[in-house]
Amino acid sequence: MRLDFAEATHEKQCEVSLVATNSYAEWRVRPHGAPAFCETPESPPPERLLQAIWYHQCLRRDQLRLLDGRAVRVLHPGFWNREAGPDFRRAIVQIEAEAARSGDVEVDVHTSGWLGHHHDRNPNFKNVILHVVWVCDRNTDAPTLVIKDFVNAPLSELEHWLSHDAQSFPEALKGRCSAPLHGLSPAQWTELLHQAALVRLQRKATDLQARARQAGWEQALWEGMLRALGYKHNLWPMQCLAELRPRLASGENLSVFQLQARLLAVGGLLPPDLTRNKASTDKYLRRVWDYWWRERDQLEDCALPRELWHFAGLRPANHPQRRLALVAHWWLDPKLLGRLQTWFAGENSERNPRETLLAVLHVAADEFWSRHWTLRSASLPKARPLLGAPRVTDLAVNVILPWFWIRAVEGKNERLQRAAEDRYFAWPSGEDNAVLRLARHRLFGGAVPRSFKGAACQQGLLQVVRDYCERSNALCDHCDFPKLVRDWARRH
Repeated sequence: MRLDFAEATHEKQCEVSLVATNSYAEWRVRPHGAPAFCETPESPPPERLLQAIWYHQCLRRDQLRLLDGRAVRVLHPGFWNREAGPDFRRAIVQIEAEAARSGDVEVDVHTSGWLGHHHDRNPNFKNVILHVVWVCDRNTDAPTLVIKDFVNAPLSELEHWLSHDAQSFPEALKGRCSAPLHGLSPAQWTELLHQAALVRLQRKATDLQARARQAGWEQALWEGMLRALGYKHNLWPMQCLAELRPRLASGENLSVFQLQARLLAVGGLLPPDLTRNKASTDKYLRRVWDYWWRERDQLEDCALPRELWHFAGLRPANHPQRRLALVAHWWLDPKLLGRLQTWFAGENSERNPRETLLAVLHVAADEFWSRHWTLRSASLPKARPLLGAPRVTDLAVNVILPWFWIRAVEGKNERLQRAAEDRYFAWPSGEDNAVLRLARHRLFGGAVPRSFKGAACQQGLLQVVRDYCERSNALCDHCDFPKLVRDWARRH
């Protein structure tokens, strides 16, 4: 099926100017405020307990001194980082009479942990402003706080309290918007987040539109799809490979295996050696290398360095090697775009949007990748799909629905535009992530209403973080959002 995005009376596609259509959209275009920059057992406590002590600031805060004797004030302990990198992000501390500084905090049991864990060579730790430890076993010139003598209760009591009685999120760490947001009814919360979500839909749609003007609608869609498959850590190498699609996917009788080999090799993801102990993996890898050696001279000029990729914290199912194997199936399926348009126009997809879209994007079993996570893994006991429901949600709300929406807007087809919006607001919730968890705690104290459901609420929350939380510091200095929420609540 081929959709006609333009209405019959529309003779010429127009430049789209998206103007503020709701209260949240109006807030975004206003000028923002100024941007921000013990009793102890003989053995040391586990690092996880030290992180909890720091997070809840179970310290005699008015007495804190660094290892070199300088006084230090903790204005904000930072946000607990559940991913790779320092333990706490965006902390704010003041040393002596110096200006307050914002950065990361790393917690270790010993001072020697800094070198022992190779933090000194890891670029993820370049913004660390304070090293918090329990024991000083090695001298250091870096700002270091030994908290052993500053805890505000015996360690056994702290361990019990932190395990049973501690709030999941300290009151002091809530954002300033938490109070006005709690004054809203569940319906108001949902309305406000849906307004922010619509802004996010429009922003993603105009990004696709800008690229389509240069490369066409189909290429813009594929670039968006690959960026979404790359997650936040690998979106740029995936973008680079998507831009090479006209070149990589060309050639007579190109097979899925051959395109997989091109993507993996040009992407810099081919291991240089065989595993020597995984027969099925080595057989596939040898075939890939044999094919790539014949293609190398033609495509090596566009090969990406392996250093572009980040693998820390990735689930096996989300590994870029496996995602590119899926992409090869999509690119060589001449009917896929037609099936997408049929899905968008179909009534059944309105009732079960995620399941029906998953069926459209599903690929038949792959001889190697259905039973392997990576080019280093052993064969799985049973076949696994190359795409699951959580990733389908990300593709839908971040790429596919914005792509249909902006094409309808350009064609002045209000019916299809409304259909895209209706599908967007009805879409089931996607996977939770660290940004959403932190935002719920900061904005709502972790207690969100039952009406907070669906992917649109998640997308709206992410947009608020982008527009306000990321433009202020951990203390919410100069953030307009709390006042805007109060004013909006009085009018609604």
